[in-house]
Parts: sequence; C-alpha cells; structure tokens
Amino acid sequence: MDLSTTYMGLTLKNPLVPSASPLSKDLDGIKRLEDAGAGAVVLYSIFEEQISFEAEELDHFLTQGTDSFAEALSYFPQTSEFNLGPDEYLEHIRKAKAATRIPIIASLNGMTTGGWIDYAKKMEQAGADALELNIYFLAADATQDSAAIEQTYVDIFKAVKAGVKIPVSVKLSPFFSSITAMTKKLDAAGADALVLFNRFYQPDLDLEKLEVKPGVVLSSSNDLRLPLRWIAILYGKLKASLAGTTGVHSAEDAIKLIMAGADVAQMCAALLVNGPTHLGKVLKDMQAWMEKNGYQSVANMKGSMSQKNVAEPAAYERANYIKALNQYKIK
Repeated sequence: MDLSTTYMGLTLKNPLVPSASPLSKDLDGIKRLEDAGAGAVVLYSIFEEQISFEAEELDHFLTQGTDSFAEALSYFPQTSEFNLGPDEYLEHIRKAKAATRIPIIASLNGMTTGGWIDYAKKMEQAGADALELNIYFLAADATQDSAAIEQTYVDIFKAVKAGVKIPVSVKLSPFFSSITAMTKKLDAAGADALVLFNRFYQPDLDLEKLEVKPGVVLSSSNDLRLPLRWIAILYGKLKASLAGTTGVHSAEDAIKLIMAGADVAQMCAALLVNGPTHLGKVLKDMQAWMEKNGYQSVANMKGSMSQKNVAEPAAYERANYIKALNQYKIK
C-alpha cells in the first residue's frame, strides 16, 4: 500500500503532518512525532513581533550615546543592515534537520511587510525544507476595504517568496469575502501550497476581574466541515498544493480531507490532547480503512469526493444548506 503524497514539491511518506504547536518546541517532541509516523512536521511559529523586538533592541544599543562615541559607532554597520531574529529558533531548525529524516517546515507568523521578512532567508539557510507563512491579520480598521486587505496578504507572500528558494505555503483564515478569489490571487503569485484554515483564537471576558482574557478552545471533528468544503471546491482549480487543518482527530477525518482533494491533513488539537502516539493510531486506522475499501494508494483517494468528481456538485454549495435545513426534525 502506497501512502505517499506530494506536498508543495516535497515527497512525504504519508499525508499526516503535525501543524505548528508546542509539540515541536523541543527536539524530543519532534522525534516523537517522527517515530509516530509523521510525514513531515511544521515547527511552532516564530512571530513578527519577536523578530522586530530584537531588531529594535539592537538599534537602541547601537545608537545610544551617539554624542559621546560618534567615532566608535562608525565601526558598526547601519542598523538597517541588521535583521536579527531569535537565534534559538534557527538553531532549533538545524538540530531538527540533523535529528530527523522527514521534511521540516518552518513557520513564520506575521501581518506586515516589514524588515522581519528577511528572516525567512535565515530559516532557509538553517536547513528548513519549506516555509509556512501564517498571516494573522485581524481586519479591524474600518478605513481598509477588502481589496486592500487581500493585497496585503499577496504583498507579504511575494516579499517572503522573493527572498527564498524553498517552497512557501500560506495559511489562510476563512474570513475572506471570496475564498476562491483570494486563493486564485495567491496561486497566481506563486504560492506552493495553501493551508485551510487558520483558527483565529477569540478573546473571552473575565467577569470577576473585568478584563479581556486570551483563551484557546481546541477543535473537534465538527470543525472539519469548513476546510472540507473549500478544499473540495478548490480541488483541480489551482496549481498550489492544498492542506487541510482544523478538526483532524481521526483516520476518518484525514480520509475525508484527502478524498475532498487535500494533499496533506494537518493535526494539532488531537495530538495535544492524546500525545504524539495518537498520530500512529490514526495512520494505522487509515491503512485499515483503505485496505477494507480497496484503495491501494493515497493518490487513488485524492479528490475522488471533490466537487468536480461527485455526482451532485451542488451539494457543496447552496443546495446543501437547503437540504440540511429540511432534514432537521424538531423533537
């Protein structure tokens, strides 16, 4: 049985990929994920703010006391030539590559086109096989219309892509007015893969302290339906690879994504709750299901239940909404 898949030009032994999470923050966690059978690992994200903060700290160090030590400061390069990011993250990439045999995908989380983008090149030099660009942009500015927001995504991607030779994917939110139009723009710009979808963790209110507090609500299998629909709709319409994330907890979840058209199924919540070995169980259950149902390879399954291949394509659009409402029975 052939479980291999191709994701943004990389050959993976299977389509199960742990997404960016605390599980990949230490080398032991990455090795445990590989031992469980992961096809690749997306490292935890490094944030634009982390990189920019270190650059600002350096700027302060180099410019303070200018009046007293003008001659001494002339020996330093201009601060614009510096683009320092956390060295620990780069070292983490190097160690992960040395300790594993699977592709290591670095993750860069940002929202502007600032100088931090040059850090992507350092990730490539550290040995990352690919880069996942996680653009966490909350459109709260009422003066910025949808076209401007979409262009921001494209501009950030182009800036990163121009600086590296390794594949670059974009992790998108589901909140665009037209998912198909947005994915088409990124596909035309050269995105190697699109990851559907990012989860924008929503804030909560602490009624005792009267404070806004952060909170993480992990996904369930029910959350799979959103990426499932859009991957099924987009399959065969883009050059970019497709990754499904959010709601992958079981072999059935992963199989559904692949049959909808995904090249890989990314897992996070299920692994945080059950540990890295849960990936091995999902992989084993997937193989058992494929054998039982006569599938010899992942390639045979891929896209077989996409919109272009199902008997009723409209089921992925408005017809599904009408039918679902009519099927609901009040007890």
